Formats: sequence, structure tokens, C-alpha cells
Amino acid sequence: MLQTVWVSSPGSWTLRESEHHHGGRQRSWRCRCLRTVIQHPCRRHVPKRPGKARMLRKIQICLCFCFISGILYEISLLSSCVFNYLPMSQHYLTPEQVLNLGKSIIFLETTERLEPPPLVSCSVESAARIYQDRAVILFMKGLTNETALDLNTSYAAFSLLSSMKNVFIFPLQMETVFQETPLLQWYNQVVPEQEKNWVHISSDASRLALIWKYGGIYMDTDVISIRPIPERSFLAAQKSRFSSNGIFGFPARHKFIWDCMENFVLKYNGNIWGNQGPFLMTRMLKTLCNLTDFKGTEDHSCQNISFLNPQRFYPIPYPAWSRYYQVWDESPTFNHSYALHLWNFMNHNRKAVVAGSNTLAEKLYKAYCPTTYEDLIQNAKQRDFTGSEDDV
Repeated sequence: MLQTVWVSSPGSWTLRESEHHHGGRQRSWRCRCLRTVIQHPCRRHVPKRPGKARMLRKIQICLCFCFISGILYEISLLSSCVFNYLPMSQHYLTPEQVLNLGKSIIFLETTERLEPPPLVSCSVESAARIYQDRAVILFMKGLTNETALDLNTSYAAFSLLSSMKNVFIFPLQMETVFQETPLLQWYNQVVPEQEKNWVHISSDASRLALIWKYGGIYMDTDVISIRPIPERSFLAAQKSRFSSNGIFGFPARHKFIWDCMENFVLKYNGNIWGNQGPFLMTRMLKTLCNLTDFKGTEDHSCQNISFLNPQRFYPIPYPAWSRYYQVWDESPTFNHSYALHLWNFMNHNRKAVVAGSNTLAEKLYKAYCPTTYEDLIQNAKQRDFTGSEDDV
């Protein structure tokens, strides 16, 4: 919050602006424009002199210039903070400060784990590379303000992601996220220990609240970005007439997302997987649009919401998810896709990318998250060996 104070003193006028920024540090600008003969600016009867009006005019111009320059400098500094990101132990930006810049790419980790696996790291890195002009945020439920300072030296993936200039990692504080939304009352009444799908349900709720409050794009942590999404208000079709909630984007305070949150609470049933997720998005879209089958690679549009073709994110459908971990005679080009969903929920056997396997997933890692591939895949054996020596 900018505070402007005009201070008069014998021989000078001073413009002072201060702003709380970066964890409470203050900065101020002063402009002493002219040593003037105005000793008592509040006197009613000051003799008029030749040139006095001109001097006052110069003072006004100088003060205005200082005021505007200070504001422009502060705006440029805040913007540059996002794209000259420091490790978490060295920066003090809050989630609100980053999210309020708009158009963020948001990821959620609603388990308690603190070490992002390689697929999560690849998803965040690929988004950071594709959307270099946007903040990419990973919210982690297991992270607290107390543990944040040590994680960049304790976990390889955490340190890797923290080093990227437009990546931010914050604790996920659900009660704060749900403030001023229809979800807060539901959250205060639900008992997480009695919910068998709580990890997914809490993620479904959090993504709605964050996108409604701040706008931007939400992505699951098993989505690899390969080119920018040109749409601002969109849902992703998993198949004809059925919407996913694994990736979607809207401006802040969009009515569709608000309506989804209200329906989330009204039709809540935690025993049905996806009832608050893709089934919610689909039934809400059906209230607005007459959904039809897709033809070719066309997208659909209704009520200023784009319903994007399954080829945009799901060119390999979920029954064939394991194909990502197979060797292809000729790798697909994915020319009609913006990102690829790797269906990690279906990966019960925990298939992983292995260096030198030549699978489709390995090729995607090499192309779209090369740092993750080099640091977490190629060097995995070396890290394991070093770790075993340290244990001894």
C-alpha cells in the first residue's frame, strides 16, 4: 500500500513515499527540488514577486515527476520479482502478491509428501519453460512456513524447482484458500478422516477456489506442457460430451467457477470418485450448452467458454495410458496438443521414466523438462550410491 506524505520544512518541500515490500522492508524516495525563499508556506499574505509563479510551477513539476517515477519504479520492481526468483530462503513474497499479478499457472499437491516425484517436477518445469512470462506456482499441503527454509537443501526436486526464476512453491492452507467462497462452510463441517477420497476431493475444491479468486490456469501434476494454450476461458474435453477438471483456465471471479463451487456444496457426495471433479464440470457445462460430439480436431464454444477438443490434452485416452511408457516405432508429433496428461492416477504399478529406455515418456522428458531429466533421472543411480555411502 502506497502512502504519500508531503512534508514542509524551511528551505525545502519533500515528497516521501513508502511501501511495505518484501517482508516489511521499506524504501522511500525524496525529491528536494529547490531551495526556496518560502520560509512559511502557510502565511496568508506573501508579497508577490516577479517570477514567483514560475518557481512554484517548477516545484509542482518536479514533485509530480518524483511521484510518478517512484510508482513506476515500484511496479517494475514487483514484476521483476516474479521472473528473477530467488530460492525460498531468500525471498519473502506471499502467495497473494504472486497470484495478484494474474495469469498464474497453478499446481496442487494435496498429499503430505515433501519430495515432488520426477513427474511432478517435469510438469512444473515444462510449464515454467512454456509460460516464461507467467508465475508458475506449486502449492504443497505438507509444506509449512517453518519447513520451507530447509527444503531446498534436503530434497533434490524441491531444490531444482526452486531455482527456476518463475517458479514459486508455497504451503497450501485450505482454510485461507476457501475464505470468501461457498466452500468455506463445507470445509468447516467435513471430517477429512472419514472421507475415502479426501486427497482428490480437497484438490478439486482448492483448484476451484484459487482460480475463482485469482484467475489463471490450473493443471494436474501429471500434465506436461508442450505449447502455450491460447484460450483464456476454457474447459478440457476428456472425450465427447465429458469434461475433465485436470486442466482448465478462467479469469478471476468468473461466474461459471462460482456456480461450480455452489454446486460442489449442494451436490456433495464424497463416496463417488470424481463427483466434485470431472462430473461436476460436466454437469455444470451441460446447464449452459448443448454438448455434441467432436469432429476431427475442432473445438466447441458456448457462453464464451471454449470446450477444447480431447486432442488438446488427451490424445492418448486413459484406457491406453501405459503407451506413454512404451517404445514407439515412430513417436507421435502431438501437433494438435497444448499439453499431455499422463494419467498418473491409472499408474497403479508406478511405471517410471528410466534413462536409456527410449520410451515415449523419456522422450517427452528430454524435450520439455530437460533439467528434471538430467538431475532426477540420469543422476538417480549416482544419488542413490552417494546416499548409501553417507548412511554408512
